[in-house]
Amino acid sequence: MNVDLRLTDAVATVRLDRPEAGNALNDALKTDLLAVLQKVADDPGVRAVILTGAGSTFTVGQDLRELKAHPETADGTVERHYNPITLLLATMPKPVVAAVNGTCVGAGLGFALACDLHVWSSRATLSTAFHKVGLTCDSGLSSTLARSVGLARAASLIHLAEPFSIQQAITWGFAGEVVEPLEVEPVAAKLARRLAAGPTRAFAASKRLLARPLAEALEAEALEQNALAATHDHTAAVAAFLAREEPVFRGR
Repeated sequence: MNVDLRLTDAVATVRLDRPEAGNALNDALKTDLLAVLQKVADDPGVRAVILTGAGSTFTVGQDLRELKAHPETADGTVERHYNPITLLLATMPKPVVAAVNGTCVGAGLGFALACDLHVWSSRATLSTAFHKVGLTCDSGLSSTLARSVGLARAASLIHLAEPFSIQQAITWGFAGEVVEPLEVEPVAAKLARRLAAGPTRAFAASKRLLARPLAEALEAEALEQNALAATHDHTAAVAAFLAREEPVFRGR
């Protein structure tokens, strides 16, 4: 199992559990994460959820090593994994707290921003990353990032795909508390317990209202991502990334 689930006082802690690989999102982890999130969403005994990563990383995003070795795993993964995971985080009838304990990249940033509330490690490094491998946004990032920092800033972060700190992100409009790395989970747990004692049905209604634009973005992202996954630029960029080389994009 690539995802660890712990239940304490009506709070479910869902932990991405591939620390040796930076919690990279391979096919097995995505499948496990979707199943675990569906389980906690359906469990009436769970009144709040924490999403975090094992070790010092939230997630580095899509597992590019698996993608290079088994390119077939990318076929339909946006529709099979990324879209339903993001929708579950954004619409399950209970609040979800992202405990971002470290590096948070690509789809991982999409997952985090799909959560309702956030606790960030002061050492967290963030990035959209998609354009570095010839792809575009998935996991709702085209919607949630623009809502967080504004359209112009989101365009810059997506197009340039440069890393940025959580301190920068907060000044641009990210919400949440920034704490020392060892305090991320304790602070998230305290927040989740407070939410678990709150009006769950009202939380659920608010989540449905806030998620309306996200559902449209997910559908559009899937269409664009599927087309880009078949390009020469994407395949060559993945190989260059794994070889620690600069990709050469040829527009095909």
